Amino acid sequence: MQQDTFRHQGMRNRLVELLREKEIKSEAVLNAIGKVPRHLFLDPAFESHAYQNKAFPIGAAQTISHPFTVAFQSEMLACGQGSKVLEIGTGCGYQTAVLCEMGIDVFSIERQHTLYKYAKKQLATLNYAPRQLFFGDGYKGLEEEAPFDGIIVTAGAPFVPKPLLSQLKVGGRLVIPVGDETQVMHVYLREDQKTFKKQTFGEFRFVPLLGDRN
Repeated sequence: MQQDTFRHQGMRNRLVELLREKEIKSEAVLNAIGKVPRHLFLDPAFESHAYQNKAFPIGAAQTISHPFTVAFQSEMLACGQGSKVLEIGTGCGYQTAVLCEMGIDVFSIERQHTLYKYAKKQLATLNYAPRQLFFGDGYKGLEEEAPFDGIIVTAGAPFVPKPLLSQLKVGGRLVIPVGDETQVMHVYLREDQKTFKKQTFGEFRFVPLLGDRN
C-alpha cells in the first residue's frame, strides 16, 4: 500500500514554491496543494514524478491535470470556506480533494463510470468528503442542487453549456476551458440574472468534456 511520507511532503513543498513562482497567489489554494497527496491519486509507476508540473494518464483515456492548471482554476473560482461549488469532471478525484481541503462544499459529476468508482473510493480512503459525487452528463450540470457559488470544468468544452451558466448564483463564477485541439480558459462572472462578464486567460490543453452526445 502506498504511503504519504515526509519525503512526499518535501516534494509537495517544492511544488508549492514552483506554483508561487508561476504567480499563484491564493494562500488557500497553495496550502491545499501542499496538503493533498497527489501521488495517491496516480498509478504507483508515476510516484517519483507526481509532484512535477505534469499531467499523467489516469485511465479511460483521461488525465490528471498539471498542478499549475489545478491551482489556476481553483484560484479563478474565487471561492472560500463554505462556498458551494459544482465540479464537472471528477476524474481521479485530485481536484475534488484540493477543493475539499480549501473547505469548499463540493458537488462533482463524472461521465466515465470507472473513474467515478475510483474517485469515490479513493476520496473516502483519504478522508475527503465532498457533499456528493454523481455519475452523469456534466453538460447538464446539476439543476436540483443549483444555484452554485462557483462551477469548475476540468475538461475541454467545445462550447459553454447554457445549463452551467444558468446554475450560477449572482456573483458566482464559471471557470471553463473552451476549444477543440487547445482551449482558452474562460471565466464567466454572473452580474445579475441576465448578464455575465467574460474574461479569458490564455491557452491550456485538456482532454475533451464528455457527455451523452459523446
